[in-house]
Amino acid sequence: MDPIRIGVVGAGHWAATFHAPMMAASPHTMVSAVHGRRIEAAVELADRYGAFATNDFDEFLGQCDAVTFAVPPDVQARLAPIAAAGGKPLLLEKPLALTLDEARSMVEAIDAACVPTQMVLSKRYSSRIRDFLAQVRDFSVHGARTSFISGAFLPGSPFATPWRLEHGAVLDVGPHVLDLLDAVAGRIESITFTGDPLDCVSVTTVHAGGAVGQAFISSTVPGEIWDCSVFGPEGVLSAPQPEEGEREQIRRTIAEEFAEVVRTGRSHALDAHRGLYLQELIQG
Repeated sequence: MDPIRIGVVGAGHWAATFHAPMMAASPHTMVSAVHGRRIEAAVELADRYGAFATNDFDEFLGQCDAVTFAVPPDVQARLAPIAAAGGKPLLLEKPLALTLDEARSMVEAIDAACVPTQMVLSKRYSSRIRDFLAQVRDFSVHGARTSFISGAFLPGSPFATPWRLEHGAVLDVGPHVLDLLDAVAGRIESITFTGDPLDCVSVTTVHAGGAVGQAFISSTVPGEIWDCSVFGPEGVLSAPQPEEGEREQIRRTIAEEFAEVVRTGRSHALDAHRGLYLQELIQG
């Protein structure tokens, strides 16, 4: 089959280093168009792939079969419903929006348009995490622990963007953390946040089966910590640490599975409703 023409919304760091290379490298997809607020940035990125560049969103939609978003959440919340109304399948970033009301309105618009969606909850596309989750299915989980600690918001980082610095790490990486806790311990029924959302936050979750989860989130610490473990009567089970080449494997898997979403018209298990559930836990 011919590769699916993907339009990339955004021309900044994340579009240039993750979304566009991901779609260009896959045999299932190609970058056909780039939309950017600054036309110069859109042209620069599009030229790498022989793609169309524009700052006109309607013109952009005419140049692609499906859309991937690499823009701040408020921009995604504004443009995704327009793309959905145009019949375009959507690859969405987390969080869906800056506010819960915007996220709910966005999902309502997507549902009304009946287009399939997929979320970039990147750790869930890792082979090692999928293997870990398969092991957890046969494990009696009484408790779970995870951490997502980095220096992503420190000066000089490309991720120290205005919306992240204003809203903090919980809205930015919290969806990753809560998605994983939910996946290993069951649906989250209650949640408590303790700490400074702009510095370090402790998260406690209570799950439908009675398990308790604990997480630490910070993006202002030099260095990086990521871990995930579950424990119960059978002992402790921990996710293995990342291996070399994992980033490329994750990108290949996201692109391949999004191509399947587009071709079948069926949303991914990690879809816009999953994104809304996670945002409701954070902001509900």
